[in-house]
Amino acid sequence: MTIAERQEQLLQDLNLFQDWTERYEYVIGLGRKLPEMPPVQKTDDKLIEGCQSRVWLDARLEKGAVHYMADSDSQITKGMIALFIHFLDGESPDHILTADFAFIEKTGLKEHLAPTRANALSLMATQMKQRALDFAGPAS
Repeated sequence: MTIAERQEQLLQDLNLFQDWTERYEYVIGLGRKLPEMPPVQKTDDKLIEGCQSRVWLDARLEKGAVHYMADSDSQITKGMIALFIHFLDGESPDHILTADFAFIEKTGLKEHLAPTRANALSLMATQMKQRALDFAGPAS
């Protein structure tokens, strides 16, 4: 499944819910499904700067694919980063760098979040692309 197909599936999943409370619960549920990030990996260099909550993001390149690990001290924020991990994990750096993140606008999350949390979505997207850029070849 491509990144765009996974994004479309997430949008369809979110659209199954009639109200925002249910959508938030879905997003929080995604965060709960993330693998546990070991405490030793929750270092300051992995913190996403500018987020109101503490959000740690790590990435590794394995066989040409970027694999992300993340955690947050906020359930909704952990769910938000889980959205990104859901459609980016296991992709090549080039696919991540060319991915269209406009789907976040289509989810409606930004307009239903506090401004600081909405800003966190942008910061997460930027940091995930930055991690992919760190692994991209010189031609990228």
